[in-house]
Amino acid sequence: MPDRTSPVADEDALKFHSQPTRGKLALQPTKPMATQRDLSLAYSPGVAAPVKAIAADPDAVYEYTSKGNMVAVVSNGTAILGLGNLGPLASKPVMEGKAVLFKRFADIDGMDIEVAEDDPDQFIECVARFGETFGGINLEDIKGPDCFIIEQKLRERLDIPVFHDDQHGTAIIAVAGIINACEITKRDISRLKVVVNGAGAAGIAVLELLKAMGVKAQNCILCDSRGPIYQGREDGMNQWKAAHAAPTKARTLAEALKGADCFLGLSVAGAVDEDMVKSMAKDPIIFAMANPEPEIRPEVVRKVRKDAIMATGRSDYPNQVNNVLGFPYIFRGALDVRARTINEEMKIACATALANLAKEDVPDEVAAAYHGQRPSFGREYIIPSPFDPRLISYVPPYVAQAAMDTGVARRPIDDMRVYKASLARRLDPTAALLQRIQGVVAGKGKRVVFAEGEEPSVIRAAYAFQNQELGEAILVGREEQTRANMRLVGVPEDALRIVNARLSERNADYAAFLYSRLQRDGFLKRDVQRLVNNDRNVFSACMVKLGDADGLVTGVTRNYDAALQDVSRVLDPAEGECVIGMSIVLAKNRTLFIADTNVTEFPDSEALADIACEAASAARRFGFDPRVAFLSYSTFGNPAGQRSEKLQAAVSLLDERGVDFEYEGEMAADVALDPAHRLLYPFSRLSGPANVLVMPAIHSASIATRLMGAGAGATVLGPMLLGFEKPVQIARLGAPVTEIATLAALAAYDLSPEGIAAE
Repeated sequence: MPDRTSPVADEDALKFHSQPTRGKLALQPTKPMATQRDLSLAYSPGVAAPVKAIAADPDAVYEYTSKGNMVAVVSNGTAILGLGNLGPLASKPVMEGKAVLFKRFADIDGMDIEVAEDDPDQFIECVARFGETFGGINLEDIKGPDCFIIEQKLRERLDIPVFHDDQHGTAIIAVAGIINACEITKRDISRLKVVVNGAGAAGIAVLELLKAMGVKAQNCILCDSRGPIYQGREDGMNQWKAAHAAPTKARTLAEALKGADCFLGLSVAGAVDEDMVKSMAKDPIIFAMANPEPEIRPEVVRKVRKDAIMATGRSDYPNQVNNVLGFPYIFRGALDVRARTINEEMKIACATALANLAKEDVPDEVAAAYHGQRPSFGREYIIPSPFDPRLISYVPPYVAQAAMDTGVARRPIDDMRVYKASLARRLDPTAALLQRIQGVVAGKGKRVVFAEGEEPSVIRAAYAFQNQELGEAILVGREEQTRANMRLVGVPEDALRIVNARLSERNADYAAFLYSRLQRDGFLKRDVQRLVNNDRNVFSACMVKLGDADGLVTGVTRNYDAALQDVSRVLDPAEGECVIGMSIVLAKNRTLFIADTNVTEFPDSEALADIACEAASAARRFGFDPRVAFLSYSTFGNPAGQRSEKLQAAVSLLDERGVDFEYEGEMAADVALDPAHRLLYPFSRLSGPANVLVMPAIHSASIATRLMGAGAGATVLGPMLLGFEKPVQIARLGAPVTEIATLAALAAYDLSPEGIAAE
């Protein structure tokens, strides 16, 4: 097997850390600093107001400063990764990295602080003096047993969470895996026979958390480099090891492992051999977590024990015990209730949440991290992937609830559902919009037909749509093939309704309707029957047209234009409307609606006016007051050109129609989006920056949305289809599950004028 202990070359790592900007962290202001008034509010004299408020009430510091979302990542560099005592400056790249992970995974502002002090008492004194300026302290890479003393004393002195991740982080993730491994092997965790090899900070923390979970002390053996820590042993002991001395006759790791259910390795490579694994109980649980090389490799274990459940600390094997699954979300939950500490109950809550999340169907982001393979709960997936986007909204509520239940929360959360929704919005700009859509759709019982019902991704999207109670999902496909693929992706066969186009009792009705519609377009009766039998888009559109479904989603297996043509054979534009494609761009502090992105390649002035009306109506449906700008290379005739004339004509047409939304043009994009554009153009009819951008052609709309998505880091939702008489959404070819499910919610939301009126 190739050596994977160094997944990146030193040269690449050094380049990453030095270019194009040195280091991995930077500070960014959260308030504008554009005017003299901004400066006066931010500093003198305006800053005096919060200063006096905090002096009067110290808890007000959470209201007027960033304390409540800031964690100090503190180290003295005495135990850097697996490299040892290299000093505080050498630890800085690691601490910066930890701060980046806080931001990336939990939207917490981490600040690294390296303390040049090896003496535990002096280190404690230093951190205690600056600690209260932060919402929490994450201790990192501090050697044992100093780390035990430092954490304990700082927890006593500071009224904020203090957490040594090297101890508790690994313990929490490992225990989450143990919970699920016990479930798979049908074990009662209270009867688990456990051997922990490695009596350092992490090993002792794992054992303590397992005992807090109910594992009996007499069933636990802790080992160090000298062997088992047994009652009466004096060699190489300290107070933390002595607390876990076991009543055992075992004097070697090999003896301790005989008949053991579970091995947890936090020691050194090669500590376990094949004979030791053979001696363990049936279905052994083996967590070999030494890094970068485990105590024993999974392929070695598989040679002698096919029934073993394995986990390591490495990403190139299943079931990675990765601390990033724990510390960001523990602190997120603790900070959000302003917890005074992180206690055992909060750690157990985090482990329980992770164990539960691993049992749920994984999203596309996880499948992508596994190179397209979709893991499911079982022996090789007992711990969630760090790339699961649900972690941010799933785990912190467990931690926050435990803090409230144990009385360490200073600001309890009143509505946990609202809290979960706010967490999802922290890292996903689309979350707020999608939550609004789902809130409207939920419980309405809308029936959405998924035309490509045999596709595994479509099945999963339909199941997610129905499972979230957004409506009834209907799959169009052959029953046998559809059910086979449902089994393949782990969806219960009876969970979703399946309609076979050829065998449907409505087949004749659909064919008769379609023939009456297409007979003067060159279609014979047999042609129409063939379409209804074989073209699922046509069949599904007939279902919607004749009232057997409320909305339609398609496009995963067929290009957009072909799917649009299929649907257009059955459905017309809504009365007085035009069919367009619209994308929603979510940038920092701004939401933009861009049209037409998919349907009319070169719209004339009449079509541009129609597009503006359609897009403005949809923007209003999403809760925005539309301000429409017709975009061009010129602004109000400067420079003049033929291409801008049709935009000017479109504005005139809207004047004649007397529409009920703001509009203006033609305008350059920077003018349209500038909140101060009225200083140069006081006659402009826009009261603020435009939020609905009507493009002169499809190519400009496509270029703009892709540039903002790929080049400017904005999030693009859609394109979504507007203007049909019935709700239809067409996904892009090969769209992922989340995108299909989102379009299904949009189909149920019904962006048509009739749907808007109904709401």
